[in-house]
Amino acid sequence: MSTTSTLATAMQRGLRRLASGLVQKPSAYRMFDLQLVDKVTLSPSLCRLVFTGPDVGSMQRTGPDQRVKLFFPAADGSLPTLPHGSHWNEARKKLPEAARPPMRTYTIRALRREALEVDVDFVLHGVNGPASAWATQAQVGDCLQMLAPNLAYEGDPGGYEWKPPQGVRTVLLIGDETALPAIAGVLEALALTQPDLAVQAFIEVPLEADCLALVHGSAVQLHWLPRDLLGCAQGQAMLHAVRELASLPHGLAAAPATLEDVDIDTRILWEQASGNRSAFHAWVAGESGTVMDIRRYLIKERGLPRDCLTLMGYWRAGRTFD
Repeated sequence: MSTTSTLATAMQRGLRRLASGLVQKPSAYRMFDLQLVDKVTLSPSLCRLVFTGPDVGSMQRTGPDQRVKLFFPAADGSLPTLPHGSHWNEARKKLPEAARPPMRTYTIRALRREALEVDVDFVLHGVNGPASAWATQAQVGDCLQMLAPNLAYEGDPGGYEWKPPQGVRTVLLIGDETALPAIAGVLEALALTQPDLAVQAFIEVPLEADCLALVHGSAVQLHWLPRDLLGCAQGQAMLHAVRELASLPHGLAAAPATLEDVDIDTRILWEQASGNRSAFHAWVAGESGTVMDIRRYLIKERGLPRDCLTLMGYWRAGRTFD
């Protein structure tokens, strides 16, 4: 073989290695362009928006409480057009504030890949925030963007917290209306996989008319806590339920002498159970102040170990977190 042909072969190999190195592996999450195709009223405070998009078949829902990011029209009225690649956040930050699409976290309520449809349930609290305002006024044909798990990604994309431990025999689910889609998803999943699992579910909602018919297993005790009927403020019914109504295990651990609080005005309260084998598992989500109070009660007063508790501040009264 001549020196020239040897050099050419080496160059070709080098180019192939370079090309293979430039092939980007699928990211865990990707951006989806969506269009509203249906709007279903579930109750006075809740509505279901059904979206479609050309790439929804490439979306995945890893857990029944799968979180996604929704991007709404900016203050100047411009539609979100963030790039589909991994640099969407950098691109968003570079936009002028008036053209920067607001971002909020929601739960996938249902995903029908073959039909190219994804459902998201919204809590309606008036035209006083980008998400509620958009959902209240949205018409079929309106568009937004969603950052969601990528089906092409081979690993676990994360973004869900329903991870019950092995050996679990009793589950406690507590949440307010913002956690209702996730709790409904968890109950549906358990009805298919563990219909006989003992579950206590307490869901606080604004109105008695917001108490929905949910699919669940035969061993589920479902308790609705409508604030209008109970005459209570936001979060009070959740705290009363865990203190007075829930059946909690005894003697799992000694209550800690101290328990560090989370500054919920500057950071999100988000603590995941360890996943170690446990007979009891609690999943709690809602307004951060309420979840913090429940956290103190379960750990400090009842002595429950932190590794069997998943505690999530979905939102904070009076504050906004992207």
